[in-house]
Amino acid sequence: QVQLVESGGGLVQAGGSLRLSCAASARTFVGYAMGWFRQAPGKEREFVAVINWSGATTVYADSVKGRFTISRDSAKITVYLQMTNLKPEDTAVYSCAATPRSIQTVASNFVAWGQGTQVTVSS
Repeated sequence: QVQLVESGGGLVQAGGSLRLSCAASARTFVGYAMGWFRQAPGKEREFVAVINWSGATTVYADSVKGRFTISRDSAKITVYLQMTNLKPEDTAVYSCAATPRSIQTVASNFVAWGQGTQVTVSS
């Protein structure tokens, strides 16, 4: 069954903004850190951002620092990725993922994944 569902992707012009959402199934991932990854055609999956359970700690890839913001709601059910000043190089399928371990950036340590949502940035 699907445990994580992303939404909010779409087509946007360079310089524009999008907010992605990742909804968990009720309280399935209590205590988990949540992350966002992306994969462009012909490229390997890369880390984007991660947030711990409390929301107090975040880590970002160098390529998105200052432009993207990860957050989660008070109920810890939904995690967001606010993307601003988007660039064509940001075009990719974005997936959210969950890990029961402490905050980290290694994809292999995440145990649940969403189906992904397409983000396309035109020039």
